[in-house]
Amino acid sequence: MDYLILLAIILALLMDLVMGELPANLHPVVWMGNLIQILKKYLIKIPNKISGILLTTILITIFTVPVIFVLYLIQYNNLLLLLVTAAIISTTFSIKFLLKSSEEIKNLVETDTEKTIQAVSYLVSRDTSQLTPSQLVSATIESLTENITDSVISPLFYAFILGAPGAMAYRVVNTLDAMVGYKNEENIIIGWFPARLDDVLNYIPARITGVLVVIAALLLGMNWRQSYHIMMRDARNTPSPNSGYSMAAAAGALEITLEKQGVYNLGEFKSVLNHETIYNALKLTKVTIILFMILSSCIFALAYFLIGSLIIPFIY
Repeated sequence: MDYLILLAIILALLMDLVMGELPANLHPVVWMGNLIQILKKYLIKIPNKISGILLTTILITIFTVPVIFVLYLIQYNNLLLLLVTAAIISTTFSIKFLLKSSEEIKNLVETDTEKTIQAVSYLVSRDTSQLTPSQLVSATIESLTENITDSVISPLFYAFILGAPGAMAYRVVNTLDAMVGYKNEENIIIGWFPARLDDVLNYIPARITGVLVVIAALLLGMNWRQSYHIMMRDARNTPSPNSGYSMAAAAGALEITLEKQGVYNLGEFKSVLNHETIYNALKLTKVTIILFMILSSCIFALAYFLIGSLIIPFIY
């Protein structure tokens, strides 16, 4: 276990918070999306689930093998290795964009409904044109709190365990799930494997996130008991086996009900959803991410100490 990966993750966080996303033409996730669309045209003709296995395998290979190769070439230059590893990891998660998107909606929701509808439509797959202001706030908080896992904690979780290649592989699978992981006629066959693999990869991070949301609620003086209660009761109400944990925990902490009509209800509260609710959800999100970084860094440092100081000398 190399301490350099911890430094690289911290540097990647700083890169994201200061600079945000790369331009679209330089961003690996955009490249992934373009390549998925190209390969899908050919692989979708295979009338069984091997199409999704091939699509996933090809994408992971294309985006992780070059990362492994580049890091191997520069492995003896610690400074260059640190910078390149951090730069790669920074493309696999998104904190600044996640927070900024919800912040913009918070500022719009009570002043410009049309712009709010448009802004929320970029975050969720549902039709936002007929949503009420309260429903627009709910959709925003659902997207924000679900993406604590998908856009932040999961890629960083795999970065801690498997370094930049692990984070990149996770991002490939998550992007595949977002593009083909649907149960409609077009995608149900080709999307089955990447959707199931995404469920597997997010299983542990999603539950870690839910617990951290409860702890964040406690630290912020929110209703942490309800956060835990609603998470345990409602987390499995969502079609995804993972996305409900952070959303339900947030619903309990904020004392609100999050609803996607005809799909799920999380929470049991009648509180009015407005710009202040988004503000509180943003605070909850920020503290949850900080808690994850503190906890992960401490565990990583402890493991590094145990392996370096106790286990290796014992073996030799």
